[in-house]
Amino acid sequence: MTGVAAEEVCKYTGKQKARRPARQMIKEYRIIDADGHVVEPSDLWEKRLPPELATLAPQRMGTHDWVYNGQRVPPTMTDALQEEFKRREQKNYRSEAQAQWSPKSQVDAMDRMGLDVSYLYPTKGLQLWAFRNMNPVVAAALVRIYNDWLFDFCSYKPNRLKPVAAVSLHDPNDAVSELKRVAALGARAIFVRPNPIVNDTMRTLGDPVYERLWAQAEQLGIGVGIHEGGGALPRVTDGRFITQFACHTNHVTEQMLAFLTLLESGVLERHPKLQFAFLEAGCGWLPFWLWRLDEIEYKTNALTVADNVKMKPSEYFRRQCYISMEVEPYLGGLIDYIGSDRILFASDYPHPDHEPDMPAQIVEMENLVTKPVLKKILFDNPRRFYGES
Repeated sequence: MTGVAAEEVCKYTGKQKARRPARQMIKEYRIIDADGHVVEPSDLWEKRLPPELATLAPQRMGTHDWVYNGQRVPPTMTDALQEEFKRREQKNYRSEAQAQWSPKSQVDAMDRMGLDVSYLYPTKGLQLWAFRNMNPVVAAALVRIYNDWLFDFCSYKPNRLKPVAAVSLHDPNDAVSELKRVAALGARAIFVRPNPIVNDTMRTLGDPVYERLWAQAEQLGIGVGIHEGGGALPRVTDGRFITQFACHTNHVTEQMLAFLTLLESGVLERHPKLQFAFLEAGCGWLPFWLWRLDEIEYKTNALTVADNVKMKPSEYFRRQCYISMEVEPYLGGLIDYIGSDRILFASDYPHPDHEPDMPAQIVEMENLVTKPVLKKILFDNPRRFYGES
């Protein structure tokens, strides 16, 4: 435990307190969205890829699907589910879709939700270079096109729209080069997928080939957002499940294994100033996972990782990791375990598994934690992770 002051945590009661109108109350807070999303034009890469790479790149199949060397993504999205997502999109974001997800529509949506700043991750880009045995040159080109487009997108309101750049892990050397390039352009963070990369062999985030990437990010003060998505990279559910209902749980399981990978390989030990954020998987898994690693694995098996893990796993997390939360009833328990300084709030705009009811969510969170803690989660913590303080 962290010795968190009891007054930091409001115990969840399951009942909403009587409050001022939500819209009035939300004005008390400044909100930094730690994980918002852009919606890239479907033909972005088709228009910008050099002709010699176009035939080697993933090919678009309709609005949502991509095919690369026989791998089709998203593999578990049925036509019926895609239609349901389209219905939700029209319900929640009709005007943004009609505006083709323009920068202005992004800011307008932020205004409606009460967001002051949004750090932006991709939508199609979460899966477009997430294929097994992908041509590294093609993957690097796709990433550069996305990053150039994203920086241009954010230039509409640079004080509110913040780019989180991509790097391609298919080629570690290119990842380092792209990191340096986007840092020079002003990026404060990059994102990677938690899944292993397959290029002949399978490489996790802890593979030694990525050591230069982590060292460079630490030197430049660039945070690393870890964000699961679709695609054809290895996932825990592979070979076990075929439905989106089951496979979407990878957002949690892959994040658990990503933290374990960074821990067990010594990345966290060797790079104590490097900051990681585990995004879009909720926070409820973290107390269990840290307790298990501390109280079972570390106490029993620490000798097997003695060179790479020199303190309790939870101490590494409290030192250099963050987690994004949803409105979860066990938030108080998480704060009891890791404190309130490592928790981020994210809108996930405009993805279909989240609703744009920001004022109602603020009301719910005020039932779970005190106002000073909520101000940390909504503003201070994401500002610190993204290097704005």
